[in-house]
Amino acid sequence: MILSFRVNPASSQIVNFGSLSPKRMTERAQLHCLAEYFRGLNLPCRFPVLERCILEPHNQTFNPYNLSIISTRLSLPPNLNIQATMSMDSSASKPFKSALRVNEGIEQPPSVNLGAAQHFSKPGRKLLLPEQYVEGITRGNRTLLSQAITLIESSLPAHQQLAQNIISLCLPLSGNSIRIGITGVPGVGKSTFIEAFGKHLTARGRKIAVLAIDPSSSRSRGSILGDKTRMEELSVDMHAFIRPSPASGSLGGVARKTRETIILCEAAGFDTILVETVGVGQSEIAVHSMVDFFLLLMLGGAGDELQGIKRGIMEMADAVVINKADGDNLNRVTIAMAELRSALHYFPPTDSGWQPVCEACSSLTKAGIPRIDEMISDYVAFTRANGYFAKRRLSQSKQIMMNVIDQALHDHFYIQPDIRRMISKVEAELQEEKISAYVAAQLLLEKYFSSSK
Repeated sequence: MILSFRVNPASSQIVNFGSLSPKRMTERAQLHCLAEYFRGLNLPCRFPVLERCILEPHNQTFNPYNLSIISTRLSLPPNLNIQATMSMDSSASKPFKSALRVNEGIEQPPSVNLGAAQHFSKPGRKLLLPEQYVEGITRGNRTLLSQAITLIESSLPAHQQLAQNIISLCLPLSGNSIRIGITGVPGVGKSTFIEAFGKHLTARGRKIAVLAIDPSSSRSRGSILGDKTRMEELSVDMHAFIRPSPASGSLGGVARKTRETIILCEAAGFDTILVETVGVGQSEIAVHSMVDFFLLLMLGGAGDELQGIKRGIMEMADAVVINKADGDNLNRVTIAMAELRSALHYFPPTDSGWQPVCEACSSLTKAGIPRIDEMISDYVAFTRANGYFAKRRLSQSKQIMMNVIDQALHDHFYIQPDIRRMISKVEAELQEEKISAYVAAQLLLEKYFSSSK
């Protein structure tokens, strides 16, 4: 089968058909010829470009290779021959419009989602009545428990007043748990130990609440609150509640509102409260004034016998546990246990009459974890029998009272407008070294006392 045609190169239109000798043909003419064939048209007309096969307009040399590619792509019959001649006939020339064009784009969306902005600009969650929070806490509603703890940690005056009302209602429902403080140097494995110890307690039917105190940055005032990530199994346990809180500059390894948070957790029905401190070292003793049992975690090979007899946190610990007693560390743990047991004999007798003990455990293999649970149970039974347990709770309540007074006086001092203005003036004089820091403090106190009369 032979198909011949004449094409006008100026308009790329097919002019006529007939039997002509093969000369040259442009690539555009090839495409128009194929379009004419497949669409079954017998009149000269212009057709769109097929398969993006337009080459350079100046390339008008017949190329069987290019034509064979087009034929293969369009599945032409194998016996089809295509021939073309060029004609400069301008009678049929028309302005050529390319089939390639750029479509109009869609309208760009706004840079700000107005719907989302209106949604997030609405006021936050409405506050409930104190009775509603307490009812949810006693029913085991963890959402309301978390919201109540957030109110306690808030510094807004409206939240503080509501939090105090919630604490007053929960106070008669508290006091029925065992409060355990866990401290140690950074990297000793406190969070991993709490997960292993907590899973052991929940397996025995206990309900535990973990209050993990995370250190706050002295520059940005922020906290990562990442201790919960090390408690993967305990965080999904239905009998455990984990609440990370920032230290917010509070010294002693615990947050300012940890005591109030313990009251809410006890009202929610948790029978074991684990308080994990930030782990700052030997001065971390504030947690001792809010728990029943004080557990100190240590590492094998981290110090000698002299380290064990240093005063401070060591003499306040009811038990010393050497963690990470596994693998190649077993020998160092054995030596450290002997040194610490010898050092504990140098300490004077405690008020409770309990002799501090030293044990070893592994949070990975769970070795020694049941022994620690038995040790704490023995301590609780021993102190309840001699009356020290209740006596210590009463002394802790007195300490809480004094701490609340100190905090209230601190806040009342800095909230006074006259004091604020005077502080700026006194600080300027300090910068110029006109007065000393002691004189500046005395001036501020005199101003405060005189304005309070």
